[in-house]
Amino acid sequence: MELKNKRVLVVGLGRSGLSAAMFLRDRGARVTVSDTRSATALAKEIPALMEAGIMVESGGHGLLTFRRQDLIVVSPGVPLETPEIAQAAAFGTAVIGELELASRFLDGSVIAITGSNGKTTTTTLTGKIFADAALPTLVGGNIGLPVIDLIAESRPETWSVLEVSSFQLETATTFKPRIAMVLNVTPDHLDRHKTFERYWEAKARITACQESEDFLILNAEDVNAQKMAAKTRAQIYWFSGRRQVKQGAFVHGESVFFLGKEGGKPEPVLPVSEIALKGAHNVENVLAAVCAARLAGIDAETIRAAVKGFRAVEHRLELVRVRNGVEFYNDSKATNVDATVKAVESFAGGIHLILGGKDKDSDYATLSALLKERVRVVYTIGSAAEKIERQLDGVVKIVQAGTLDKAVKLAAEAAVSDEIVLLAPACSSFDQFTNYEERGRVFRDVVLGLD
Repeated sequence: MELKNKRVLVVGLGRSGLSAAMFLRDRGARVTVSDTRSATALAKEIPALMEAGIMVESGGHGLLTFRRQDLIVVSPGVPLETPEIAQAAAFGTAVIGELELASRFLDGSVIAITGSNGKTTTTTLTGKIFADAALPTLVGGNIGLPVIDLIAESRPETWSVLEVSSFQLETATTFKPRIAMVLNVTPDHLDRHKTFERYWEAKARITACQESEDFLILNAEDVNAQKMAAKTRAQIYWFSGRRQVKQGAFVHGESVFFLGKEGGKPEPVLPVSEIALKGAHNVENVLAAVCAARLAGIDAETIRAAVKGFRAVEHRLELVRVRNGVEFYNDSKATNVDATVKAVESFAGGIHLILGGKDKDSDYATLSALLKERVRVVYTIGSAAEKIERQLDGVVKIVQAGTLDKAVKLAAEAAVSDEIVLLAPACSSFDQFTNYEERGRVFRDVVLGLD
């Protein structure tokens, strides 16, 4: 992609938008950035951009700004239905995202990991296995560093392990991972994608450009992930925590096995007991990572050692503290109903569950049977509280807490020894917090501050 002297507009000044703007400038493009936030809200970003010779439009999008571009790069948080973007696309202006832009310059092999849940844990674990195998490894994407920030360090021998979201994939047109993983696809982000079909189609773009020399790793127990098998040209490897698969990783008895070719002999990789992560969903995450590692030629002993030493990622079923026999778990990354199901299923019962935040057009009634079985009390917070209370009325005892601070303190007072206080909110954080990380940090701080 030739960028020198091209007029390029970056829409949205999040972390990836800022990185994209600087990258484009360094490649000789004439860059403008546009953000709906005010100049005051962008006070940290604007001086550096202006110093770099990048024009900044703040406080809204100007229609003429969008019409005068050769290329528009959209940050993941900006919907493609934004009127100015839609109109520019209708006039024939190319519209791509930061992932697509970065992928055209990234050297080496890419492992791309998506799914409604488990992406960050699986990405982090996969990166650890590859690094422990002494392979040149970079980790980024929707986790940590934007993909565009990995370009400078990438080499032909590099493995870039990328967490990729539906927002990033919906603007991908030539993105071609050597190994793609789809962990699961359950309803999420319907406030953005509007329908589940559109959400699924965005996820399926991860394999759209793969060829027969590439690999697609799919969940044998997830019907929505399985549908992608009919769409791909890549070689398919499966993972399952319940049964043996044709080729891929699976649990049999008390051990994880990998079967390299259909009809071959399964090889043992590690005992399930050596997986330190809680929950059956995390066993599936390990199985997906095992597939990727074996396909890259990493031996079973290296994989076993890496998995054995791997602990929960921050904000994902993270044990914060044990107080008076009560365990406090931070699963702030449980931003949809399915993630909350997986979190609750990780414990036998006695759960004090904190639910709420910004609703994503979710159906909380689907939690009913599980909450009856395992949850003692639900504490509601945030703007989704009223909807949650309405949909779960009569299912379980509900306490209206309002804020996370109050919910933690009420749960700590009510819980007794051997019970669990669990933050697994089933909602995004954007009503009361900047992001799920801030919400998780507040939870942790309140828990650690209890007398």
